[in-house]
Amino acid sequence: MATATKTQARRAASLTGAAGEAKRRAARSGALKAQQEGDAAMVDGAKKAGAKAQAEHRVPNGADKAGADKASAAKPARAKGNGALDGAVPMAHSLPEGHASGEGAQALSVAARSSEPEVVRPDYWDKACADLVKRDRILKKLIPKFGPVHLMSSDDPFVTLARSVVGQQISTAAAQALWQRVETACPKLVPQQFIKLGHEKLAACGLSKRKTEYILDLAQHFVSGALHVGKWTSMDDDDVIAELTAIRGIGRWTAEMFLIFNLARPNVLPLDDLGLIQAISVNYFSGEPVTRSEAREVAANWEPWRTVATWYMWRSLEPS
Repeated sequence: MATATKTQARRAASLTGAAGEAKRRAARSGALKAQQEGDAAMVDGAKKAGAKAQAEHRVPNGADKAGADKASAAKPARAKGNGALDGAVPMAHSLPEGHASGEGAQALSVAARSSEPEVVRPDYWDKACADLVKRDRILKKLIPKFGPVHLMSSDDPFVTLARSVVGQQISTAAAQALWQRVETACPKLVPQQFIKLGHEKLAACGLSKRKTEYILDLAQHFVSGALHVGKWTSMDDDDVIAELTAIRGIGRWTAEMFLIFNLARPNVLPLDDLGLIQAISVNYFSGEPVTRSEAREVAANWEPWRTVATWYMWRSLEPS
């Protein structure tokens, strides 16, 4: 009798434990579902932000954070090495590395940017793609995969560079949010208006002290006529880079992004861009670490279309 009672008690306890475990599993399932829904919402928001950023001619995700310029506090009058940066990166992609884009160079007096910038398809794009598909086994697969997409650009060099400074060392989404605040504070995105806006109001947009100083210094360079803006389209890549890197806060990576996304130069290879290095590692070395020398060797097969190949490398890092 006692044995039967103990057996019943154990069964009751077992059932109670099973019920409790079922409740706990249900609770965990509900929490997991809520988390998954939240994650899905975040991913969806990130995709929308990325799409919006690309539509507004930002550097692709993966490049903006990966290829951002590095700060140099030793000489405040001019950034050293890779330029100047602050903050932590999440590009990609930096992005985007985060950063600017646009095509062509105009005179010093830049008109206010329209709400729908013109999208320009580089005239060499189709020829470059056809050539790369023939000579490179990886690009032969990648290029058709992404369909009729191409490098997008607008025509405002000042906005291109200002956005690149805003996007240094932060995610694409964060850079986009900051730039929208800047646009609200300064609807006319021209150098004179930024100077008029001043340090305090730019900082109120959420920009760091350093980035605020860089943007105002950039605006002063445009206004003073120190830059050969109208000649950039006819200058060699290295000459444009040399002129841009003389500006405080503009390093080689930013200058190369300018060549790609503003002047639409076809043969730029931004080896300081970690997104590019990562893509070469994934696509050509099965994910093994890649040196700059090895990346340069791979890219030798891309000439004279290294910009186009780089663009598809960035694309390859995006979620499918």
